[in-house]
Amino acid sequence: MGTTHEQFNVGGMSCSFCTESIEKAYDRTDGVEDVAVSLAHEEVLVQYDDSRLSEVEVKDTLRDLGYTIRDPDKEKRYEEQQAELTDGKRRLLLAGGASIVTVALMLWMVFVMGRFESESLAIDSVTLALALGTMFGPGRYILEKAYQSVRRGIFNQHVLLEAGAFAGLLGGFLGLFVFPSFPTVHFFAVSVFITTYHILSEYTTLFVRTRASQAVQSLLSRQPGVARRVTNDGDVAEVPIGDLEVGDRVRVKPGETIPIDGAVVDGTSTVDESVATGESIPEAKTTGDDVIGGCVNETGVLLIEVTATGDDAFLNQVAREIEEARAMKPGIIQLADRVLAYFVPGVLTIALLSFGFWLVAPLAWGAGPNVQRGAFAALAVLVLGYPCALGMATPLALIRGGGKAANRGVLMRSGDAFQIFPDIDHVVLDKTGTVTVGEPAVSDVMAYDGGEDDVVAIAASAEAFSEHPLADAILSDAEDRDVDFDDPESFDSETGNGVRATVEGADVLVGKPGWLAAEGVGYDAADDDIQRLQRRGLTVAGVVRDGTLVGLIGIGDEVKDDATETVHRIHGAGITSVLLTGDNERTAEAVASDVGIGRVLADVLPDEKRAEIARLQNEGRRVAMVGDGINDAPALTQADIGIAIGAGTDIAIESADVVVMGERLGGVMDAYEIGAESYRKTRQNLVAAFSFNGVGVAAATTGLVHPVFAMGVMVLSVSAVLANSFAGQLLTGDDVDTGFSVENDEGEPIPDGAAD
Repeated sequence: MGTTHEQFNVGGMSCSFCTESIEKAYDRTDGVEDVAVSLAHEEVLVQYDDSRLSEVEVKDTLRDLGYTIRDPDKEKRYEEQQAELTDGKRRLLLAGGASIVTVALMLWMVFVMGRFESESLAIDSVTLALALGTMFGPGRYILEKAYQSVRRGIFNQHVLLEAGAFAGLLGGFLGLFVFPSFPTVHFFAVSVFITTYHILSEYTTLFVRTRASQAVQSLLSRQPGVARRVTNDGDVAEVPIGDLEVGDRVRVKPGETIPIDGAVVDGTSTVDESVATGESIPEAKTTGDDVIGGCVNETGVLLIEVTATGDDAFLNQVAREIEEARAMKPGIIQLADRVLAYFVPGVLTIALLSFGFWLVAPLAWGAGPNVQRGAFAALAVLVLGYPCALGMATPLALIRGGGKAANRGVLMRSGDAFQIFPDIDHVVLDKTGTVTVGEPAVSDVMAYDGGEDDVVAIAASAEAFSEHPLADAILSDAEDRDVDFDDPESFDSETGNGVRATVEGADVLVGKPGWLAAEGVGYDAADDDIQRLQRRGLTVAGVVRDGTLVGLIGIGDEVKDDATETVHRIHGAGITSVLLTGDNERTAEAVASDVGIGRVLADVLPDEKRAEIARLQNEGRRVAMVGDGINDAPALTQADIGIAIGAGTDIAIESADVVVMGERLGGVMDAYEIGAESYRKTRQNLVAAFSFNGVGVAAATTGLVHPVFAMGVMVLSVSAVLANSFAGQLLTGDDVDTGFSVENDEGEPIPDGAAD
């Protein structure tokens, strides 16, 4: 018994007011020691004393607040999220239908009955039924959240909404039974409208979040969850990776992902460890060598003995780093919610003061307390105090920006990203698979006997039967040059060194200079060229025919076509770029020089990457991290905005706030520009909303404001927000998109499920 922690994936969070409500509720719960809430990842991490509080009680606090706890299984979690979206759509249809009927009744009163007030018990009763049906039907969940918040002394957007909705009900009842001059129908109508607008606001936020999650799910589905366990008798059985134990042996075929940390007990191969180390050139592995879970076996079949499971395994260490980074990542309070933090208690206070004023003020001019006018003023303040446009300002900007980003192949998973992007002053880029392609390619050829094509042809013939990625690079270069080459008459591979072959009767060696020297090949004359190529971060392969060095081939990880342009765009926005990689310093410096990055941090381990991001943040920097590998995941989570390259690893994608589909690096700055623009739109929307509602609340204190004015303010403010959010696109001819397209602007398909 003692301190323990639980982490939950939570449904129903729509804004940072939800984050604040959850934190306050746990802060006031006896036995809770600490709580961290991530709105972007919809997660809550609670640290508590299990001798004073049970896990069930910890969960009940969330459920009492009106939130749901999703299944820890990712597949079931996505199904639950889709069910939430379906429920949200059903609520919106019901509430929207009630609003349409209410508007129709009001129009009937004006244009058919010819009067502003109904003076009809039937219409009053129908409108009352619509108000009650909306508030206690599709809007019941809002009422429950508001009740639980008030019970804990928390005043949030749900409390404000219910204050306005019940003010509408109260005003209608006063019109029915106490003050005949009260506009009964209009008060009831306000209860319908503000509840509907709130449901619409939450649905739009959930819609964008769910669509992004579906796209992420499609990306995550690529990784198998089983391994081939080999028994002492030689039998092979597929088992879940979680069932593996230290000492078990697993077989990994070429092209498969190594499921867990271990040591090679049989076989030789090359292993792509770029997701863990950042090194794009595969490492040769043979008996006794360690391998890391998550890396890719390239060429041969390996029998691996499991050496680490549970918390000791590399992938689990990374997962722990991610959890810690996520828990410690400071929450971002949305601009609208910062305003609402003062607006909610302000409106409630003004409503009370308005009522009190009309009870006391008339005494100053010799009149009695004006209860009717005071009640009208207080009710009108509460009604106008819930600005529907405010609730829509952020979601509309998010939908607009999210749709525009999706058309460019960018998934904005978090509303926080829209707010933070304008403040970003450092973009930290991983190297392998992010700035570079992530696959070896021939970068340079030096010929000492014949031409470059001759050197490539000899090397390609010798490597024709090799499965090594460097051989693939040579063969690909031969095809690009349209060079003819034949299969070798004989072939032998020296793991980790090179190949020897017979090509057209000649003895040919292709491999490392050190290995060639051990084979008696002299290359003193080429030593300067070898060092020059190595300084550029290239792997050098010497090509030898009948004992004579005929050329050198420099192989490296090519820089992406749009990398240099993207770095220039980063600098053009006044942002500092940093290259952060687990690769060696020489290679990192060469790549940084090619694309124009001025600062390089190399030979950095996964936990050190996260520490570097945290150090920049401690200096007051706003940091965006761009990566694609397992070793990038903790840093992606730690960063103010984590941006994953969609062609990267699952764990990196899951850790990110933004996913750039495919391999295009330019999507990083597309996301930045769209995010900054969307935030500007949000600010403009909020100014428009508060311009209407601020004037409305001030006018309502006079006790002379009719509820129809409140509805007029709603229509005008919402229209202004809609116009500001989408009119620019309509005028410029840009597509107005509320979902995600199936292709990005490079013609690359977005995975199945992203645009369903």
